Amino acid sequence: MHTQADSPVDVGSATPELDRWRSLPALQQPAWPDPDELAAVTAELSAQPPLVFAGEADNLRERLAAASRGEAFLLQGGDCAESFAELTADNIRDKIKTILQMAVVLTYGASMPIIKMGRMAGQFAKPRSSDVETRDGVTLPAYRGDIINSFEFTAEARRPDPQRLLAAYRASASSLNLIRAFTQGGFADLRRVHEWNRGFLDNPAYAAYDAFASEIDRAIKFMQAAGADFEALRTVDFYSSHEGLLLDYERPLTRIDSRTGLPYDCSAHFLWIGERTRQLDGAHVEFFSQVRNPLGVKLGPTATGDDALRLMDRLNPEGEPGRLTFITRMGAGKVRDLLPPLVEAVTADGRPVTWVCDPMHGNGITSANGYKTRRFSDVIDEVRGFFEVHQGLGTVPGGLHVELTGDDVTEVLGGSEEIDDSALTRRYTTLVDPRLNHQQSLEMAFLVAEMLRER
Repeated sequence: MHTQADSPVDVGSATPELDRWRSLPALQQPAWPDPDELAAVTAELSAQPPLVFAGEADNLRERLAAASRGEAFLLQGGDCAESFAELTADNIRDKIKTILQMAVVLTYGASMPIIKMGRMAGQFAKPRSSDVETRDGVTLPAYRGDIINSFEFTAEARRPDPQRLLAAYRASASSLNLIRAFTQGGFADLRRVHEWNRGFLDNPAYAAYDAFASEIDRAIKFMQAAGADFEALRTVDFYSSHEGLLLDYERPLTRIDSRTGLPYDCSAHFLWIGERTRQLDGAHVEFFSQVRNPLGVKLGPTATGDDALRLMDRLNPEGEPGRLTFITRMGAGKVRDLLPPLVEAVTADGRPVTWVCDPMHGNGITSANGYKTRRFSDVIDEVRGFFEVHQGLGTVPGGLHVELTGDDVTEVLGGSEEIDDSALTRRYTTLVDPRLNHQQSLEMAFLVAEMLRER
C-alpha cells in the first residue's frame, strides 16, 4: 500500500453537494428498523479517522491512467464478500500472497508494471436479487453482507443492525494495518518469490510457478552481480477497493482534503458502482460524482454505448485520465458480441477510460447437486474474448477484476485440479459467490500473461 506522507484531511465535510443523493432513489439499501440508532452510528462513524488518504487515491489515479494507455495493467482480486469471522491474519496474508504471486507472473511474463489492488478491507456489502429469502415457509430479510446483517437464518440475525457499520470500520482498519505490514515490512520482497509458495501441495500450477520463480532468481542474481540496487524490491504499493454499495457507510467516511478542499471517500482508494446501482438518476451515481477517488462502474450485458457515454458525462465529464474505469461483465458467450459496441462508442468520444474485465459475474451456473458455481474454462474464455475485442479494435485491455481467495477452496469447477460437481462439497465456504482458489488464480495469471504478450 502506498504510504507516502499525505496532507491531513478535515473531518468537517458537510457540503450540500455531498448530500444531494439523499433526495434520489437509492437501490439495494437495507430497511434500517431504527432511524435514530442509524443517525447515532453514522455520526460516530463521521468522527473516526480516515481509513485511507487522499494522496494515496491520487497516486492510484495516475497509475490507472497509465493502464488506460497500455503502460500498466490492473490486477484486482479478493473475496466476493468479506466476513468478519474470516478476517484473520493468516487469511489476509494468503490473499495478499496470491495477488502478489499473480502479479509476479504477470509482471515477469508480460514485462509490464502491475497495479495491485485487493477487494479487501471494506467488501462487506452485497447486492441481492430479492429483499427477502424464504426457507421452509419462513420469510426473512435477505443476507446483505456482514456490514448489515448476519448469514444465519434467524429473525434476529437477519435484522439490519447499524452497529455493524462500526464493526465494518474496525475490521477494515485492522485489515489495512495488516496489509501495510505485509506489503511494506519485507514480506512482499521480490527476492522471496520461492517462499510465497511454501506449504502448498504439488500440482501443475505450483510447479510452473516454482520454475518461474527460479527464472526470476537468476535474473535478480545477474542484476545484483552487475551492481543494481534492489532496495525498491522490498516493498510494493497495494491499494484497497470495494463496491460502494452502502451509502450510509460511504458518506460518513467522506472527508475534505485540506490540500485542495475537495472531497474523498476515505473508506477505500478505489470504489466501484455495481451493475444494479448504476442508474444515471440514482443516488449512487450522484454521490460518487462528487468524490475525487478513482471510480469504477460495472457494465453488464444490458449496457449500451449510450449508457457508457452518459456515465462518463456524470462521473468524468472533463475526461481526466485514470478517473473512470469500466469493468465489463458480459459472460463468456456474449463478450465478443456485446463488448465491441461499448468500446467503439467510448473510443469515438475520445475521453479516456480504463477497460477492465470481470470474468466472474457473467458466468454463474448452478451445479447438478445445487451449488452456485462457475466453470474455470468459462472464466478464462471471457478474459480471452475481452483481449480479442480490444486487439481487434486497436484499444487497450487495462486490467482484470477477479473474485479469489488464498485458500484451497472448491467453489469453481475445472482447472488443473479438475474440480467436478462432487468435489464442490469438499470445501465450499463462500457466503455469496464462488471464488477461484489459490491454484486456479495462479493458472489464470499464467494464461493472462500469455494474452498480454500477444496483445
